[in-house]
Amino acid sequence: MLLRASSLIAFTLILWIRYRPSNLTLAISPARSLSSSNSMTLVSNDPSWWPFINANLIRSYFSVAASVGVIYDWGLTFEQEVELIWRQRWSSMTFLYLGMRYAGIGYVVIDMLFSVPTISMTDAVSFIIYVARDWTGEVVDVILGAVMITRLHAMYQRSRKVLIFLVVIFLAIRIANAVMTAIITVNSSAEESVLSGTFQCTFDNVGDLVFLTSTTWILATVWEVLALCLAVWIAVKHFRELRRYSTSGIIGDCFTVLMQTHVSYFASFLATSCFEIGYFSPTLSEDEYSLNIQIYLGFAQMFMFAQMFVLGPRLILGVREYNAKLVANFDTATPMTSIAFQDHVDVSTSSSV
Repeated sequence: MLLRASSLIAFTLILWIRYRPSNLTLAISPARSLSSSNSMTLVSNDPSWWPFINANLIRSYFSVAASVGVIYDWGLTFEQEVELIWRQRWSSMTFLYLGMRYAGIGYVVIDMLFSVPTISMTDAVSFIIYVARDWTGEVVDVILGAVMITRLHAMYQRSRKVLIFLVVIFLAIRIANAVMTAIITVNSSAEESVLSGTFQCTFDNVGDLVFLTSTTWILATVWEVLALCLAVWIAVKHFRELRRYSTSGIIGDCFTVLMQTHVSYFASFLATSCFEIGYFSPTLSEDEYSLNIQIYLGFAQMFMFAQMFVLGPRLILGVREYNAKLVANFDTATPMTSIAFQDHVDVSTSSSV
């Protein structure tokens, strides 16, 4: 029933975006979608470019701020990372964490190079950076999905049916998104322009960019909503069951950690999705270079960075930290608690989660 409802909502939104009046040719990245037909580098001091330049400048402020925030969070958690990741027994989750964390740092560095108007790049380099940024984001999304599947698999007591269900749904969504991202990449071209003394990397996208990009966001939202609903369902079920036993201290804390990290992660994703999908509204897209729109897009970017590159790694760090505390306090646990924990609820808090 939940899957049918999610599918119906996604299908309705896709049809609405596909067949609504197509006046949003610059919807997703308005500051990056202009292109000159001239194959040579465009050099101009024409004041008509100033709204475009100012929009890019505002975007660069948000990009740098969000990127610095991600790197600052990495510095804050680096000691935890060394203790809970590097010095522990390596598992698949270790590689997922390192891939997510350092691919994220690479993404924000690329985004800063992509956004700052004082950095000059050739057309080829601009396009390579553009492609690298988009596909790095795809890789991080796949890693986040693998982490979420592992957590849900553990919460559902390693049910094979749940695992197969999650993998099938996730693969279907990610393959569809990868195909649409590839179509966008193939139909894109880049050009370096020098406008009023600033270096502006502009892009031309052939095809229905709005439909393709919005569809990827809608499918991603369906996946995240499904994952949250499954997590809440099993957590509520376990909390009800634990009232019968005296083990609520250990198991309750475990599920509390899982749900706290999951809810904060989902809240950031939901905010990002609302910003991105909300931008397709004709009211917001009337003047894509206005200050209000650039601030709107800037906050969307900050929420996205927080969700993918800050809260994403904390999905793993939070569980690892709980597990370390549980091991440190294991000697103080009562025999009854240990027996009940093993017999009644099979929730893994080991380094594999």
